[in-house]
Amino acid sequence: MLCWTDAYAIHPSIHRSIHPVIRSAQLYIFPENHHPRQQQARFSSQSSSTSRRYPHTSRARLDYRTTCRSSWRQHKSSKMVTTSNSPAPATPTPASRSTSSRSSPTKRASASSTSTPSSPAVRRRKSSVMSQKSLSKEQLGPKTKHYEFAGPFGAAFVSLTVPFFSYYLYFGCSEKLGCDLTLPLQSPDALRSLFVQGVKDSLFDTTAWALYAAWYAFTVIAWIVLPGKDFEGTELRTGQRLHYKLNAFATFVLVVAASAGYIFYNGPESFTIFYQHWPGLVSAALFNSFAQAVYCYLSSFGEGKLLALGGNSGNVLYDWFIGRELNPRIGNFDIKSFNELRPGLILWAILDISCACQQYVQLNGRVTDSMVLVCAFHLWYVADALFMESAIFSTMDITTDGFGFMLSVGDLVWVPFVYSLQARYLAFRPVHLGIAGTAAIIGVNLVGYYIFREANSEKNQFRNGTNPKNLKYMTTSTGRKLLTSGWWGRSRHPNYLGDWIMAWAWSLPCGFATPIPYFYVAYFAVLLVHRQLRDDEACQKKYGKDWDKYCKLVRSRIIPGIY
Repeated sequence: MLCWTDAYAIHPSIHRSIHPVIRSAQLYIFPENHHPRQQQARFSSQSSSTSRRYPHTSRARLDYRTTCRSSWRQHKSSKMVTTSNSPAPATPTPASRSTSSRSSPTKRASASSTSTPSSPAVRRRKSSVMSQKSLSKEQLGPKTKHYEFAGPFGAAFVSLTVPFFSYYLYFGCSEKLGCDLTLPLQSPDALRSLFVQGVKDSLFDTTAWALYAAWYAFTVIAWIVLPGKDFEGTELRTGQRLHYKLNAFATFVLVVAASAGYIFYNGPESFTIFYQHWPGLVSAALFNSFAQAVYCYLSSFGEGKLLALGGNSGNVLYDWFIGRELNPRIGNFDIKSFNELRPGLILWAILDISCACQQYVQLNGRVTDSMVLVCAFHLWYVADALFMESAIFSTMDITTDGFGFMLSVGDLVWVPFVYSLQARYLAFRPVHLGIAGTAAIIGVNLVGYYIFREANSEKNQFRNGTNPKNLKYMTTSTGRKLLTSGWWGRSRHPNYLGDWIMAWAWSLPCGFATPIPYFYVAYFAVLLVHRQLRDDEACQKKYGKDWDKYCKLVRSRIIPGIY
């Protein structure tokens, strides 16, 4: 990582342009590394070597160092005046240190009045590290005794089939060979040749790789630069609560606005670059997801790492797939929550827009009603997820699963390139719905969205301590409350039902010429049932006999009265 003082070692003119970006990024990601006394030590160790290499910078560095020391003395003296009239703050225990500084204004003032100034983010991070280091190895990473996903065999199977289908859904449903379900039987040689050659070509598509690298870098920079609310996550088993920066929706708005402006000034054909380089983008995203899974697996062996309860089996393949570390971070940059929403989900919207531009070019300036519906539904779904960003921090992905290849390939590859299947199909197989068909499909999507949003709203309001609908609930032996009325009285996972109904609305605009666009509906049903089984198993372990009582009160799992 480039130190913010090393910018002088480049050249003063270059420094003036890049220093603000480097400084803001490092201050946010690594706030604890930029204490004035630490910077003073760095200046002392680096000034002699730098002045020998670049004599013209030595005077500028000396002036800058003098300014830093002067401002630090003024800052310290002002703090001493403040602390002279304040009582000594109580020292919290390691287990409560992270929350004590946020419990009341009085405590925050006391914490900030110590002789060594530091920001709240620094204090939270230091207390979290100290608390985790005080725990034993068995507490941080207990041995996993139960496999999920059929163990190492299932991990290997999913790790191979997900990349395969990400490519196959492109080459098996394309302009060249059509989109017939029986294509592997009718033209196996042609499909095999197109598939193999296409994957090989994608590995050397420099335009696609550069485009994807620029996209991912942009999302990281947007996370750093754009303002966002500080959000406190759920309590970990160490007693700590991680903090997250919420600005995913701002990133989405910026991307959509920038895309619209680019299309307006350069024409729709210019934005088909994503559509034209689809396989190369898949390869680049696969490489990124694989590399991140390897990095997170290796870094999980560091000191004081909090491991996921299901990712410490000792089997390398399984732990790499399922995710060994619960919340891998680089400074304040949370890898798992970042990938969950930003690079893949927003790229899905971009790919849809690119497909619409491709259809516009092919139809000589016209876009069908079916394409408008699919793009509108998808962008609406993405915008809703990003606007409700804080809701993901209570999901199983964040609270339970580690970050391994399962989540990285799902977030970065499967979501953008498979979920956009309907838009890509309509780009080369346009479908005209008419007024009646359009209205009917909009109605299906609205029903699904209403159930999805109302169910999630009831759950979030109840968790936040409010109950505006006076919903009934049962109290467990541990004091936890489980909803037994409203949408959550009809089934244990009503939000899954709404999500699945919306999946139908996304596929219906493609018509019925081929079942391939309905792949998402079938896959999503399997995914939701599997997720429901995992949820129920986890709740059974957590609540015991209380969960059995709850299941008698709420019998349906997803679809009321059916399943």
